[in-house]
Amino acid sequence: MNTAEKKVPCQPIAQLLREGTQLLAQAGIEGPRREARLLLIHALSLTPEQLLARSPTENVPSEPFFSYVNRRAAHEPFAYITGSKGFWSLDLAVSPASLVPRGDTETLITSLLEYRPDQTAALNILDLGTGTGCLLLAALAEYPKAHGVGVDINPQAAILAHANAQRCCMSDRALFMAAEWDAALVPDMRFDVVLSNPPYIPTSDLADLMPEVREHEPVRALDGGDDGLNAYRYICSRLPFLLVDGGLAVLEIGIGQEEALRALASTNVLRVVDVKADLAGIARAVVLEKQA
Repeated sequence: MNTAEKKVPCQPIAQLLREGTQLLAQAGIEGPRREARLLLIHALSLTPEQLLARSPTENVPSEPFFSYVNRRAAHEPFAYITGSKGFWSLDLAVSPASLVPRGDTETLITSLLEYRPDQTAALNILDLGTGTGCLLLAALAEYPKAHGVGVDINPQAAILAHANAQRCCMSDRALFMAAEWDAALVPDMRFDVVLSNPPYIPTSDLADLMPEVREHEPVRALDGGDDGLNAYRYICSRLPFLLVDGGLAVLEIGIGQEEALRALASTNVLRVVDVKADLAGIARAVVLEKQA
């Protein structure tokens, strides 16, 4: 150990976990002991198994662990601190440029697999409001002959999604661009599948969101307008022009929005094939088909 290393503040693992847990508990973080352990694993660049193999009395650097704990105590999303989040079968980079991928959104992928079961199909897929690219990349992972385009209004999100395509070895099958919905697409371009998790929270409800979301995630990716339906009105009006005949769209919806989506579909030559619930039993994915 050199002189510089000796000057690095260190504490026993057990003490770090104890103090980190206390700070997170005081901040009202759910599961503070678990989160403190995960933050220590990240700070020390260990696996969970490697941390378990260490003695609780072993001295380890206290930084950047306490920096991470303080950020989490301020209700910064855990994924923004670690810089990654698992989605479907993928490990994706995340940043404040986009929403953190949620497990509920995987319902869109299970719905797609149910209604397009031929995983050898060379599908052409569009992902509107792509964020991290999670939906498009998860779909491409399941359909190895498919190609796709992901669009996001935030250029930094499009850059992040492109980086995730490279991270997942799919950059040869995924193109990402910054634009407002379909504005930058080639005219008359048609897709077999359109996926989207658009902003759907009514503006008046934003203040009631948990602080991790309200204070840290991009509001433009959350705010669905006065009734939460602004994005759906536009997307449903465009789907007849974006989908091939018989093409499929799978859209994520918020609580209580199913009937509104059914009404929008009926006025836009779209048939509601199914509405799928997430693991909590909440209607989450609307499956639409373009009628010939």
